[in-house]
Amino acid sequence: MASRAVWKGQLRLSLVAIPVELHPATRSGARVSFRQIHGPSGKPVRYQKTVAGLGPVKADEILKGYEVESGDYLLLDPEEIDAIKLDTRKTLELVQFVDQSEIPPLYYNKPYYVVPTDDLAEDAYRVVRDALRAEKKTALGQLTMRGREYLCAIRPCGDGLLLETLRYEDEIREAEPLFASIEDGASDADLLEVATQLIRRKSSPFDSEAFRDHYDKALRDLIAAKRKNRKTPRARAGDEDDAHPSGGNVVDLMSALKDSLKKDGGKPKAAAKKPARKPRAKPKSA
Repeated sequence: MASRAVWKGQLRLSLVAIPVELHPATRSGARVSFRQIHGPSGKPVRYQKTVAGLGPVKADEILKGYEVESGDYLLLDPEEIDAIKLDTRKTLELVQFVDQSEIPPLYYNKPYYVVPTDDLAEDAYRVVRDALRAEKKTALGQLTMRGREYLCAIRPCGDGLLLETLRYEDEIREAEPLFASIEDGASDADLLEVATQLIRRKSSPFDSEAFRDHYDKALRDLIAAKRKNRKTPRARAGDEDDAHPSGGNVVDLMSALKDSLKKDGGKPKAAAKKPARKPRAKPKSA
């Protein structure tokens, strides 16, 4: 499957602007995933946005609520939030350069590949990549994506550039309260020597192919065995049930009826008049 860009804009270094796009560097569907199924009926479990006392609600009726006090929310329209204009929506400016080892690992969040959008942008792209590689530096900048502004670190990766979103300072939890009870005294010399020898003996260059997800493999083996067993319970979710869930959804039914009414011209069709019946002759009295 072709990769889809999650952000498009310019990578800017001073007066040099390079058209680029970001692609996820990881795959979310690489591991076994499950969907919840209602056992008695065999139908998928749905998750709907509902309001207590009203039931399911439409997406265009939902506002953004910011809690100012306990249970008291300030309401904002999503369009008001989208109207906020930031330069980082379309421009990722490299504002600082640091040594690659300066950023603590716990700040790193999610990786993306930075790709030039056309052949014309490749020349400037390679210059930035080679300059970072020669200086062994990581570039810092900010960009707005998916409703928030990210702090980003960019460094060479193979023939290209890798961008990693970083957590902000206020997102990092203090470690001192958790480590406060650990004594800061020196370790036993003999034990330290043995541990050091073990570390040296097992030291080698990092090879990602040497590690496998054993839990994922066990799940796949279990699924393969279950598929061969005819006694394994199965469920078939029909397309019709998915498109039109049952259960007395009054809101969806009303929408469907209104849409049907619009399709037929907006006015109910008049019922065809039946021919008037001739009055029967009254029977003569006996």
